[in-house]
Amino acid sequence: MARMRAVDAAVLILEKEGATQAFGLPGAAINPFYSAMKAHGGIKHVLARHVEAASHMAEGYTRAAAGNIGICVGTSGPAGTDMITGLYSASADSIPILCITGQAPVAKLHKEDFQAVDIASIAAPVAKWAVTVLEAAQVPGSFQKAFHLMRSGRPGPVLIDLPIDVQQTEIEFDIDTYEPLEVHRPAASRAQAEKALGMLASARRPLIVAGGGIVNADAAALLVEFAELTGIPVVPTLMGWGAIADDHPLHAGMVGLQTSHRYGNETMLESDFVLGIGNRWANRHTGGIETYTAERTFVHVDIEPTQIGRVFAPDFGITSDAGAALRVFLEVAREQRAAGTLPDRGAWAAEVRARKQVGQRKTHFENVPIKPQRVYEEMNRAFGPDVRYVSTIGLSQIQAAQILHVYRPRHWINAGQAGPLGWTLPAALGVATADPDSTVVALSGDYDFQFLIEELAVGAQFNIPYIHVVVNNSYLGLIRQAQRAFSMDYYVQLDFENINSPEVNGYGVDHLKVAEGLGCKAIRVFEPDRIGPALEEAKKLIAEFRVPVVVECILERVTNVSMGLEIDNIVEFEELAAGAADAPTAIALLD
Repeated sequence: MARMRAVDAAVLILEKEGATQAFGLPGAAINPFYSAMKAHGGIKHVLARHVEAASHMAEGYTRAAAGNIGICVGTSGPAGTDMITGLYSASADSIPILCITGQAPVAKLHKEDFQAVDIASIAAPVAKWAVTVLEAAQVPGSFQKAFHLMRSGRPGPVLIDLPIDVQQTEIEFDIDTYEPLEVHRPAASRAQAEKALGMLASARRPLIVAGGGIVNADAAALLVEFAELTGIPVVPTLMGWGAIADDHPLHAGMVGLQTSHRYGNETMLESDFVLGIGNRWANRHTGGIETYTAERTFVHVDIEPTQIGRVFAPDFGITSDAGAALRVFLEVAREQRAAGTLPDRGAWAAEVRARKQVGQRKTHFENVPIKPQRVYEEMNRAFGPDVRYVSTIGLSQIQAAQILHVYRPRHWINAGQAGPLGWTLPAALGVATADPDSTVVALSGDYDFQFLIEELAVGAQFNIPYIHVVVNNSYLGLIRQAQRAFSMDYYVQLDFENINSPEVNGYGVDHLKVAEGLGCKAIRVFEPDRIGPALEEAKKLIAEFRVPVVVECILERVTNVSMGLEIDNIVEFEELAAGAADAPTAIALLD
């Protein structure tokens, strides 16, 4: 049997498990691991500028393709604590990433050694597993267990903490006989499928709510096949957006308090039965539970048993991987069709489609400064169905989800539950690393963009091209809108007179100079008619220079975005579209 350092075994296991892309920063306590990566050469690495950003890059990489697991690497102490936000984000959205940290020697762990922190205890609440490996012989088993946990059941992140002496200790290890552990995912039974579809058969106005679990299970094609077979309209959640194309006849619109369509909320309120698959019933989707559940029957399918009944008790719950459930649902539905017992949902589906053609929000504004709706209208024109959008939180993300179009799974990549500011930029770098040939378009407000703006240099250094649309109103827009309830506008302004950049007209930070200083290209737009040409120019620039390109749109300072506290009480702050000219890129034209 071969004799090698524990870190050499760890790197060989990463390769065998198919996790070959790392993002991170070397340091004294993790240098042995880096020496193993250098020696074996099978792990590609992107050098981040901040370890939190590296963790978000790993998440973006994971989410870009089925089977990916991004790796985040950092040294001891603050590198590990910097990863906590990334672990939280990945855990909240059921995304597997592997975080690896260096650590002080085992004998020094209780002596307050330099940068020695109990990172496993700190990370435990936001990871599926967090461990400090105290014995070198346990390193292979710890990595094997990590991959098994990340892939089994509800996916999620793991942190492995490696003391420097453990990393360097030699062990006996045979990589040739190493095999990944069998992944466990619960599957719906035939009896459960028959009961669920029996309940469905008695409904007159059923809906499917498609959550992120469908994307995680790589089961979007099964979802669409099931919807088409049964004729049931589909409501994607924010995390499930793209599981069914926006222009599919059975796409019913999104439902929620913020990232929703008027027709989606109206359809939910008209429904009498909801089959939720791989979703969490997140509060921004449901709003008030009484309104959301009133006079409706619910069946909930989720891979995690404790998710069933967590928010409200469904009428029937099934613990199952989304793909496994859809396969058995399809089997039963095909038999019902063959027997002539599958209900005809044509009239209900037609009613849902008709609802799309009324109540569209207006997007075509000629105002200067620019109204944000116009930015998303122009993005719809500029980018086709293959574009991959990346965003996190704020009015920019909320309104974009109301207006943009997504046609494929994993083409809307959004930090759904945690929503950490700064996530967008590094996550986009991770997505573009995973899929360098696609058009990746990040969307940020100015504050999100500034949080981890230094990571633009990573894209420049490693030639990771993507387009970053920054909608700049020099405000914490979502917080300002929320402060209206308190009759205040307090510490949410980002504007100031920039003595070095009078051309920004008092909007504060000169994002173009910063972006260019970090090795990227940047374009600033003040007029709505210039947005489209700027986006076309950005596409040429990423092809020519292979670096991130920032397109900054200077917006009006204040825009209140449609939202509310109940799905039957969404406040609209702008006039609705009166015809197709008011919403020219809407999926369902008004005339």
